[in-house]
Amino acid sequence: MSLGVIGILHPGEMGAAVAKLLADRGHEVVYASAGRSEATVSRAKEAGLVDAGTVSEVVGRSSVVLSICPPHGAVELAREVAGYGGTYVDANAVSPDTVRSIAALIEDGGGTFVDGGIVGGPPRREGTRLYLSGAAAEPVAALFADTVLDARTVSDEIGKASALKMAYAAWGKGSAAMLLAIQALARAEGVEDALLAEWELSQPQLAARREGAATSAGHKGWRWIAEMEEIAATFSSAGLPPGFHQAAAEIFARSPRVAQNAPVDLDEVVAALVARNR
Repeated sequence: MSLGVIGILHPGEMGAAVAKLLADRGHEVVYASAGRSEATVSRAKEAGLVDAGTVSEVVGRSSVVLSICPPHGAVELAREVAGYGGTYVDANAVSPDTVRSIAALIEDGGGTFVDGGIVGGPPRREGTRLYLSGAAAEPVAALFADTVLDARTVSDEIGKASALKMAYAAWGKGSAAMLLAIQALARAEGVEDALLAEWELSQPQLAARREGAATSAGHKGWRWIAEMEEIAATFSSAGLPPGFHQAAAEIFARSPRVAQNAPVDLDEVVAALVARNR
């Protein structure tokens, strides 16, 4: 196993952008094209990644493996590489309990586990942070030195990076869902125009936030359902009410799914939320 090789599972928009930073630093970064879409393969090529063919080949060649995938697939992906003996970094939006279960899968197989949480968009410019926790977090953070991704170690305890990610996303994505839900409520009750007029007077900043919430729901809402469920589980484990984000998961589930580069109509998103109640 070459110490210079890093594996990425699987290079979606975020994963490909993170992997590109490592490739640009001179690391050989490998991924598995088997079973992946043409879009994934195209992203990987543009990022300068090397196709290792299969997941087993990726883990066989890599000293460090990064898992960056939709949260609903994080546990299964870890099961797929059980027995990997290198450093496995789970940078997915999952609860502390979920990440500890993933850590057990990796560590029971002889690997080293690092907990990660990404705040911000795909790191093509400064402004995105990768929070890390675990005994081996510092060497992973060092991989991103002198890149636009700000890698920060927050603790040597597994679960802390994920807890921070859950707390951060609880507001950003959870409040977006609530804003859409409130406008849908006003429409269902026949007071939408009056509410929007009042918001224009007293909360003018909400106009841009509503548009942004609708765009996110249309483009990314399907990926955020499991993340809201993970946040709800985090609240529950802390002895706090999970209902806020269980409801947010339902809002994103009801939202129409719109192609990534297509415009999203706020009115259509609100209409879809209301229609489910009819």
